[in-house]
Amino acid sequence: MTMNIIRTICACALLFSPELASQSQVGVVTGRVTNIQTQEPLIGVSVVVVGTTIGAATNEEGVFAVQNVPMGTYSVRASAVGFQPIIKTDVVVAAGKPAQALFQMTELVLDADEVTITADYFQKNADSPVSVQSLGYEEIRRIPGGLEDVARAVSILPGVAQVQPGRNDLIVRGGAPSENLFVVDNVEIPNINHFGTQGASGGPLSFINLDFVNETSFSSGGFGARYGDKLSSVLSINLRDGRTDRFGGKATIAASQFGLNLEWPLGDDGTVLFSARLSYLDFVFKAAGFGFVPEYWDFLGKANYRLGTKDQVTFLGIAALDNVKLFNDTEKKKYDNSRFLYSDQNQGVAGITWRHLLPKGYSNVTLSQTLFTYEYRQDDTLHLVPIFSSSSHEFETALRSDVVLQLDKSTEFSAGAQGKRVDFSSRILLPKFYTNYRDSLDINARLDTTAYKAAIYAQVVESFSRHCKMTAGARADYFNLIEKAFVVSPRFSMSYTFTSGTTASISVGRYYQAPSYVWLVANPANRKLSFVGVNQYVFGVEQLLRADTKISLEVYLKNYFDYPASLKQKFLVLANTGAGFGGSQEAYASFGIDPLASSGSGEASGAELFLQKKLSEIPWYGIVSVSYTDSRFTALDGVSRPSNFNQRWILNIGGGYIMEKVWEFSAKFRFATGRPYTPYNADGTQEIAAYNTARIGANHSLDIRAERRWNFTEWNLMTYIDVQNIYNRKPLDVPIFDERTKEVKQVSNTIGILPSIGVSAEF
Repeated sequence: MTMNIIRTICACALLFSPELASQSQVGVVTGRVTNIQTQEPLIGVSVVVVGTTIGAATNEEGVFAVQNVPMGTYSVRASAVGFQPIIKTDVVVAAGKPAQALFQMTELVLDADEVTITADYFQKNADSPVSVQSLGYEEIRRIPGGLEDVARAVSILPGVAQVQPGRNDLIVRGGAPSENLFVVDNVEIPNINHFGTQGASGGPLSFINLDFVNETSFSSGGFGARYGDKLSSVLSINLRDGRTDRFGGKATIAASQFGLNLEWPLGDDGTVLFSARLSYLDFVFKAAGFGFVPEYWDFLGKANYRLGTKDQVTFLGIAALDNVKLFNDTEKKKYDNSRFLYSDQNQGVAGITWRHLLPKGYSNVTLSQTLFTYEYRQDDTLHLVPIFSSSSHEFETALRSDVVLQLDKSTEFSAGAQGKRVDFSSRILLPKFYTNYRDSLDINARLDTTAYKAAIYAQVVESFSRHCKMTAGARADYFNLIEKAFVVSPRFSMSYTFTSGTTASISVGRYYQAPSYVWLVANPANRKLSFVGVNQYVFGVEQLLRADTKISLEVYLKNYFDYPASLKQKFLVLANTGAGFGGSQEAYASFGIDPLASSGSGEASGAELFLQKKLSEIPWYGIVSVSYTDSRFTALDGVSRPSNFNQRWILNIGGGYIMEKVWEFSAKFRFATGRPYTPYNADGTQEIAAYNTARIGANHSLDIRAERRWNFTEWNLMTYIDVQNIYNRKPLDVPIFDERTKEVKQVSNTIGILPSIGVSAEF
């Protein structure tokens, strides 16, 4: 199979060889430069393509256009008097469309003896000086085995564990998969994945079209007061604007989906983006012998329009339609399908944001709605009748307002408020069910309610010099469906950069998160839960080895309190649920069907080493991350046990090389020690005393990728081959007990070696 794919790629390479392609030799780089503190356009900024003498200056709207740039991948530098110079990497110049580079520049606070200011490849986040990494579109797209998935790309960063290779659940610094926040163009989205897990944040594949992503920012801890109602991480996704020159688009055929993108100018003051994607996984899953096929559609649209020089309105719309098709044509498939919890889902997101420039700052007002419907079902082996079903409807309407003011050259003040109306209905049906721990569960519950959430925050960023910066803020959150409805969380961070290029940072803060809606359904007593809380402490040191290369070391400690714990299964804390597809294997624990109390606690600590080289005039790039985490949780029985997701050691090595401007080769290796599980007795039962006392073996894999670009007169073509798990090592997962053979078996829910071909035509 692999040889056939390689032959196909070679044939494509011959068909579209340089001799057969009428190639355009030059392109254009366009973009905009703004002040990051005030969002005002910066006039007269010098923008230069690094390694060339080609450049341009910004006009009165902060817009620039660098003409006659030879095709290839470049870094672009923006510099202006009084501002920190910035370098944007991975700017791909091609014939089909203008390359886009957006700059947000920081005003300098200079010491008296400072003269030389070097350009910055790694922009700092004023909201938090620690635990933040940014990835651009190209950096995400070319990650081998990443499936061009914004959530899956985060797994190469330090502190992030993967539960299963076939999913992108984020387990961040020993936390639970429900502890992660997603923000897309200022709109908070509960889960950005197809076939996502209700109340958590993971799934097999994101429904955010990467082609429209400008940049992502991932904070694995210590984030500022702007974000709340989550404990562990924030993934902020900024979408780009559409083309301003003419109508254009992109058609893609990849291993799992078809896709069509369209974009066009909206008069002289606006742009539009639209995409539609359809899965075609039938042949892959059937070839692998699976008894089911996940099918999906997704749609994404964005429009922005400028209302004069100080106002802009942005519209965002996303829809995802998910359905699982079962093949129960053999007894084996019937049994295999009975082990899984299947879900048909519909997800919708709509948002409108108004940005207004103030004399010394800006304000954002966002009105958004999210609609998520979940239809879960698990059937028995013989009769294919439901043994569990859950139908839920989550409709959130949110209004958010933020203001950022530059009080003076060294002081930034930000504040905001948010209100949410939640219309929630859910029905959970579980006839008498016995867990592996011999507990019985019997649920027939319904909840139909309207709830309200609210939050306010304020924060100050003070730059004492270019070397020393402090951030202090506080946040208050409210949720009316639980007993302790109001909480306050203070946060503080500081960083200092020495003249040697070494930066030391510290962050201390408290974070709160409301219980997931679905946890409040099964038992009225669960509405007496409190906010879940964690105190976080982070210390980090970062060293610039070169302008394009940094190395950092961070250590952290997280103390959890008031985590929901089962009153019936006194070993169970809900921090140990929410990853994977769930079901009878975990006694449906992620749905919170037990009576719960806010009596669980936990601790996670660890260290992370991170080395990154950005693409620059040296045409290679790379990432090395080494993470150690130890996470433990304590339930009502008072016993501290390892978390279900405690993998301890994780190593990621990834990088690539660009050859002759059109070929790119990359590879990614991942190693992770095994996570805990509870061993089985001979009769398939499990013992509380043995809870999480065993571990699966270590998992490791190597993914490789090769791609080739062609530039024609009016359009571009890109082909690639991406091979996951090239040495065909089946990943190890928690073993199961086979009720037919009465044996414990090691199963893998993923395909072994997985070659993938992609062809994209951009016009």
